[in-house]
Amino acid sequence: MATVLYITANPNDHEKSYSLSVGNEFIEVYRSANPYDEIIHLDLYKMDIPQLDSDAFSGWGKLGAGTAFEQLTLAEKAKVSRLGELVDQFAAADKYVFVTPIWNLSYPPVMKAYIDSVCIAGKTFKYLPDKGPVGLLCDKKAVHIQASGSVLSSGSPYADGEMGHRHLSAIMKFLGLTSFEGIFVEGMAAAPDQAPAIKEKAVQRAHEVAQNF
Repeated sequence: MATVLYITANPNDHEKSYSLSVGNEFIEVYRSANPYDEIIHLDLYKMDIPQLDSDAFSGWGKLGAGTAFEQLTLAEKAKVSRLGELVDQFAAADKYVFVTPIWNLSYPPVMKAYIDSVCIAGKTFKYLPDKGPVGLLCDKKAVHIQASGSVLSSGSPYADGEMGHRHLSAIMKFLGLTSFEGIFVEGMAAAPDQAPAIKEKAVQRAHEVAQNF
């Protein structure tokens, strides 16, 4: 049995969101094809995701220097503990489904905060003296469902400015994943009359990917 983290970063519900509606389709097909897998929905807008601030860094620094956890400040304990919970959950999972809209050429800031919380040395990557950082999640796989009003994927004149899927792709490679795919729902604002067809094409692609994910 595999554990799947269904990670969504959208304040809207699925009826108002192209990314979430396609994401739901993906999950339903995946669940039918893999009835014994555990699917955990992480709605990032409803979660406590600490930013990497002075409390987090000072807490980690003290622990690294040998200070006992009990001697940290209350703020340091809270941040370090929660960040540890998030990265441990991420590292223990087998598959990841990221669902995001594009806002101003990238994804919502809550997704960046989550990514920062799971990119922790010794947990999801490590440093080697002669190689630098090496990812530790080589046996995992991930898919990213991204919606944007304009066409931003490969081949678009705006593709170089797209920082959502490109950044997530770089992070997955950094963590060692070799299986990462994007499903794009894009162009609805540029061609609103084609929006239903655009969504349906993305849904069909989501069904195809989910069957073999």
